[in-house]
Amino acid sequence: MSQNSKGVIMNERTRNLIELDKKYLWHPFTQMADWLATEPVIIESAEGFFLIDTEGRRYIDGVSSLWCNLHGHRVKKIDNAIKAQLQNIAHSTLLGLGQTKSVELAEKLIRIAPGSLTKVFYSDSGATAVEIALKMAFQYCQNLGQKTRKKFIALRASYHGDTLGSVSVGGIETFHSIFRPLLFEAFFVPAPHPYRFDGKSCDCARYTLQKIENILKSGTEEVAAVVLEPLIQGAGGMIVHPQGFLKALRDLTRKHNVILIADEVATGFGRTGRMFACQHEQVEPDIMCLAKGITGGYLPLAATLTTQQIFDAFLGPVAEDKTFYHGHTYTGNALGCAAAAASLELLEENKTIESLPPKIELIKNYLAKITELPFVGDVRQCGMMNGIEIVQDKSTKQSFPRHKTIGVRLCQAMRKEGVMMRPLSDVIVLMPPIAIDLPLLEKLLTIVYDSIKNELPRILKGN
Repeated sequence: MSQNSKGVIMNERTRNLIELDKKYLWHPFTQMADWLATEPVIIESAEGFFLIDTEGRRYIDGVSSLWCNLHGHRVKKIDNAIKAQLQNIAHSTLLGLGQTKSVELAEKLIRIAPGSLTKVFYSDSGATAVEIALKMAFQYCQNLGQKTRKKFIALRASYHGDTLGSVSVGGIETFHSIFRPLLFEAFFVPAPHPYRFDGKSCDCARYTLQKIENILKSGTEEVAAVVLEPLIQGAGGMIVHPQGFLKALRDLTRKHNVILIADEVATGFGRTGRMFACQHEQVEPDIMCLAKGITGGYLPLAATLTTQQIFDAFLGPVAEDKTFYHGHTYTGNALGCAAAAASLELLEENKTIESLPPKIELIKNYLAKITELPFVGDVRQCGMMNGIEIVQDKSTKQSFPRHKTIGVRLCQAMRKEGVMMRPLSDVIVLMPPIAIDLPLLEKLLTIVYDSIKNELPRILKGN
């Protein structure tokens, strides 16, 4: 046993792992100067809805291991599906070959997807799923001879991934501004969120829709597609769209013959209370991007779904150069597809999505209490996706200076109570696995409430 820099006793293995981590790893979305100055938690195992670190401490997985875990950890059905697939093959290419699990999963995905979608293109992350969607929409227009349709419309505060194409339609300045010289041009319109416009939801939606229509009217022959996260913008701070906005946008894109890309990477597979967010408003997009929860949180896999009409525009003799020249080495990976198929079967067998209304209601009730606490400027909920905005001044909703890292420090305080959370700046994200049981969900919510009520004032006092 040894002590860390704060005098806390830890075992030698933990100490060695921390030293090796700091020596060799570069962590994503992490200011490494801060990381190197801290004593990080090293996760070693998991059980059910708990993460377990190298010291044996258990934490409720309050953000689903970055929004991807659906059923919990070490789920027997998914474990067994991966083991069984290993007895056959772990991976073979889809370039010029078929593969059983990729075929079986594609059929399952199309069966549950909005009815207009008939084709599946696999990749390995949410960003690549969006990248494919953008290239697919662009080339679709090119293949039809619509050569001037080269631009996209996206929402401010949107996030679609970290490849250069997906960053080009990303609207979060903190993440994306540094890369602007490398990106293609896109039109950005305000997110339809009443908090940002200080008005009614319908007015905000109408304002955004009018901005989009103005672009489409003035540049009808310029725009290939509109891309958005349906119902709720995740990384932008859990920004919930007014009811009816998605349907109105679908009508608008149809009116102007523009492709609608629905980025359901975060919202898919039950997160909003339905299998897909688009289904809340009976919207059938032209292209839909899936990742995160697709394998239940087990393996990297993504899928871009599209229509027969878009697919057919890529057919023709080789000399016409209509082929979609895009692919990934691990496209349709057999292990990932096996895990995804098992996850979909679990959702159906356990009626997981049908079980969500009491959980969503419980969260709603706790958020109503949380919103009354000092320093809580806003709470936002879309099914099992939730955000709690911590502010410096409740009346004006003035934010804390970014360098204060209040959200990070509050989430670190929750770790001491056995909850693992990760904020978006000072928005506390609450997104547990959708299969979490009600008693454990209530325990999680109680810890979040108590931490904001009791620990946050202590953090601010010592600030």
